[in-house]
Amino acid sequence: MTTERLRAPLLIGGLTGLALLVGAALPLAPASAEEGGQRLPEAAMTAREKPGLRTATFAGGCFWGVQGVFQHVKGVKNAVSGYAGGTRASARYEEVGTGRTGHAEAVQVTYDPAVVRYDELLQIFFSVALDPTEVDRQGPDTGPQYRSALFPADAEQAAVAKAYIAQLDGAKIFSKPIATRIESGAFYPAEGYHQDYMTLHPTNSYIAVNDAPKLRDLKALFPERANAQPVLVGRPPA
Repeated sequence: MTTERLRAPLLIGGLTGLALLVGAALPLAPASAEEGGQRLPEAAMTAREKPGLRTATFAGGCFWGVQGVFQHVKGVKNAVSGYAGGTRASARYEEVGTGRTGHAEAVQVTYDPAVVRYDELLQIFFSVALDPTEVDRQGPDTGPQYRSALFPADAEQAAVAKAYIAQLDGAKIFSKPIATRIESGAFYPAEGYHQDYMTLHPTNSYIAVNDAPKLRDLKALFPERANAQPVLVGRPPA
């Protein structure tokens, strides 16, 4: 997301209203992945994970919405917004926003595989958190820092992720090929003001237009996996 997003909720809201008025006069276009979530098939290859907490890192555009989704998933113990793919020195919001650091806005999820496995997190991610066919953009945000990517913690996660992407592409669920990359790189937490943003700023116009629908989709499409209350970075679970 750009710095302007933090400063201009009224502008976003005004543009959204104008878009709604214009859109009412136009014919409806065919549905696309970006228009709403859909419950995708379960992964054919399941993760075989040992007992104990695990981590997984997901990049799917602005981290506010991706974090907000995972914070409401049962079995998730923490979900931290941050940066992945670049260096520690460049893991700062202003630098990442230039699109020249190699970083993607990302969310590192800590989860209990006895409750939710990695392949099940992938299913949720691809179903409601993003449009995986977009290249270097999500919604109104453009640039390589908004790319869709997975940063596996180990070889098993990499294999499960690769197999699931191939499964979805093979089923031709989307009208375009999945653009999600499987990458390597360390994760660095973002600045404190980015953490828990969806929960702390529910009336922000960007959140209302771009991110709140993802959470509604989670609760509608995966009611058995959705928690009513989020697990917040600023308020760890007891």
